Amino acid sequence: MLVTGCSPLPSASDPAGQTAESGSGYPAKQIEYVVPFAPGGGTDLVARAVAEYLSEEWGQPVVVVNKPGGGGAVAAQYVLKQSARDGYTVMANNVSSTTMMAAGMADPPVKLSDHLFVSRIVEDPIAFTVKADAPWKDFKEFSDWVKKHPEQLTWTSVGPAGTSAFGVAEWLKAIGVDFSKTRMITTKGASDSMPKVAGGHAVLAVHSVAEVYSMAKAGKVKILAVQAEKRSPYFPDVPTAEEQGIKGMSVKWWTGVSMPAGTPAHVVKKWDETIAKMVKDPAFLKKLNNIHVQSSYLNSADFTRFVKEETRSYTRLATETGIRK
Repeated sequence: MLVTGCSPLPSASDPAGQTAESGSGYPAKQIEYVVPFAPGGGTDLVARAVAEYLSEEWGQPVVVVNKPGGGGAVAAQYVLKQSARDGYTVMANNVSSTTMMAAGMADPPVKLSDHLFVSRIVEDPIAFTVKADAPWKDFKEFSDWVKKHPEQLTWTSVGPAGTSAFGVAEWLKAIGVDFSKTRMITTKGASDSMPKVAGGHAVLAVHSVAEVYSMAKAGKVKILAVQAEKRSPYFPDVPTAEEQGIKGMSVKWWTGVSMPAGTPAHVVKKWDETIAKMVKDPAFLKKLNNIHVQSSYLNSADFTRFVKEETRSYTRLATETGIRK
């Protein structure tokens, strides 16, 4: 397994003298599983399903703690820079708090090298969502309106380096609209963002399918497009962006697990092997289905490579569109 930046994980014994091979004794107490966004969003919902499984599997409580703020930076600093490297304070990371933060900021408060990427758990398409009675019948018609009225487009995001910002920037680039002419409305996450769009306080929300599911099914918002290679099984009647003639888009939402760089190898191995087992468990997969996401597991080494490649791609996008500051 590798730490971002190609540094090897520590192979020495932990303070208690437990080797990476044995891993005995961990976990011996409660684990704090920190979510960088408000309760109710996709990262939070997946984290709660994971915490429940791990608590039962390990016989120790894994407790979800929400620390929103700074587009994920508040939680990332707390876990990765302020907490002990012992596996008892762990981060439910996602694309906003990792690759997009690194790509969107020239000097991010938390760098990729501060993360030890343990496992990716879920990947989910993003959905372009407007209020239920919005006048546009599809994504192409909406895109044509934005081309003519970019200054009237308001969209929600946890910050300039969030999933929504990158999703919007990539779409605007694809249709030839200047990103800087539109306006971002800052929120604490999807649970804050979606009611703003439903109530007409913002025109557009771009979140994972899971995060828009409930309000879309309740008829409070409508999805104009999903960004994916194929339609979402949860919204089979909603065409993809490419089906509507808008190509060159690849932004997706995902969530996984990070620990501070330097966490003992036996702790990382324990988490990664347990998560690999978890994503094959029928009861856990049913829980993911109930929150309308699908597993997309990557082990620590593959997750690390994925993050590095995605960061390079998003840095190019952020530089071209003016997101990177």
